[in-house]
Amino acid sequence: MQNQIEQKLDSREVAEMMEMEHKSLLRKIDGINKDLLAQNCATKKYWEENSFICRGKEFRSFLITKKGCEFLAHKTTGTKGNLFTDKYMDRFSEMEQYIKEDIQQPKKLSAIEQLQLQNQAILEVNEKVDKIQNDMPLFKAECDELQALVKKIGVGLMGGKNALAYKNNSLRGKVYSDIQHQLKREFGVNKYSWIKHSQFQQAKDIILSYKLPIALKKDIQDINGLVYTEINVPSNN
Repeated sequence: MQNQIEQKLDSREVAEMMEMEHKSLLRKIDGINKDLLAQNCATKKYWEENSFICRGKEFRSFLITKKGCEFLAHKTTGTKGNLFTDKYMDRFSEMEQYIKEDIQQPKKLSAIEQLQLQNQAILEVNEKVDKIQNDMPLFKAECDELQALVKKIGVGLMGGKNALAYKNNSLRGKVYSDIQHQLKREFGVNKYSWIKHSQFQQAKDIILSYKLPIALKKDIQDINGLVYTEINVPSNN
């Protein structure tokens, strides 16, 4: 398998190879960047800004790619340029060989590392199981429970099973239908079975907190109020 990681050298190491002070190398790179960026040329293929901590203070540095070293080598003439090219070529070759051997030879894991891998695998399996359970639709028993709760709340809002509003088939159907519509609208679905299993308790809470619309509430009050009047108002005879 071809290694996809691009090796980079710290600018401090590169400065040592070039036999120059690190701050001088930073100035050289800054100057090159200024010219490249002025012409909208990318610099990332050569180097990336980085930093390091020394004695509690943060200092600038760069992570330099093989192309970046080649660029700097072209800027360095004579013996120094030749020696620098030899050094950075050997250094990148060492890193590439190390990575190649690391890929080809399976790493021997300690007991703790093996246990960590096992725990990670268990966590990943549990996460997948939880996702499947949460994303699956409601079970039939849960749909039936929601339907029963709709009827229970509807009966209570109509004044109980002895109320005239409940005995009125048309009005009873409107109440049940409105509760169901409110529930489905909240989840943006057309059927109970499309609500997710993980939303079951939320669906129950929506039904339990349902409020009658003004028009439907008035219809119930009018019908139930008529019964009350007929029973409690004495006749003029």
